[in-house]
Amino acid sequence: MSIIFPLPQYRPLLSGELIERSTSVLGSCELDRFANGELYVRVGDPAAGRICAIWGSLAPPDEQILSVLALAHTLKREGARQVVALLPYLGYARQDRAEHGQSLGAAWAGDLLRAGGVDRVLTLDVHSSRAAACFPMQLDSLSPAALFAEVLTGRGLAGVSVVAPDDGAVERAEAVIRAAGMNGSALARLHKRRDANGVAHSSLTGAISSRAVIVDDILDTGGTLVSACAALRRAGAREIDVFVTHGLFTGERWRELPALGVRRIYATDSLPAARERGGEIVEVLPAGGLMLDAFAAIAS
Repeated sequence: MSIIFPLPQYRPLLSGELIERSTSVLGSCELDRFANGELYVRVGDPAAGRICAIWGSLAPPDEQILSVLALAHTLKREGARQVVALLPYLGYARQDRAEHGQSLGAAWAGDLLRAGGVDRVLTLDVHSSRAAACFPMQLDSLSPAALFAEVLTGRGLAGVSVVAPDDGAVERAEAVIRAAGMNGSALARLHKRRDANGVAHSSLTGAISSRAVIVDDILDTGGTLVSACAALRRAGAREIDVFVTHGLFTGERWRELPALGVRRIYATDSLPAARERGGEIVEVLPAGGLMLDAFAAIAS
């Protein structure tokens, strides 16, 4: 039987009904520090000969990376047959372009995981194919389109415009349209440019109704979405819902979104603190089932 070892902040997500529906057992591990500050790991369940998963993150603080690496190394030393890293939010994946004299975060994150003993990575909605190509092991990226589509269909689809805020979001928006059975709906696409003042949307392809839905992978500072919502308001949208896979909610720009017609921001629980950071406007969609089902297929 396979076994899943969650890092402490992810363990509450795997309690109760979620782990009961899984074909894996929930393992225990202790992560602590010696008096001199050095991190150590103690595994409480036998790993020898088993497929073991680590449920965690590479997102800052960097202690999370060290925790994943230390746990993976320990499981391999204990004889795990395979170590799979379940990383709902794959931190450093946006550092996916090779620039002269600059670190390539996606590549070194992948190399670190391999060196630590990770054989395979499972994540939600990796930022780009370039990031996936940086990883020296198999990386499986799961789409949250079905989760988003369930919310959309539950609220009614009449008169909804589905919008990609930039070219990178087109495939994600199209996946939501298909999952919601909106195949006859036209996708609207905003065209983004960057200048010295930040992000700006210069033009729009497609028609916009009074009700618009934006689909993207990450809400970080919110600069892209603020510009996108302002453009949609100019095009006639009056009610806007935002669907993002990963809600980081850093900085303050995203707080301008309600004034631009945003009624609700939907984000998965890939980052456990999304609800606390985003406040009342945020509704968190559980994605643990997607991760567990995908891992079950790997471990079968």
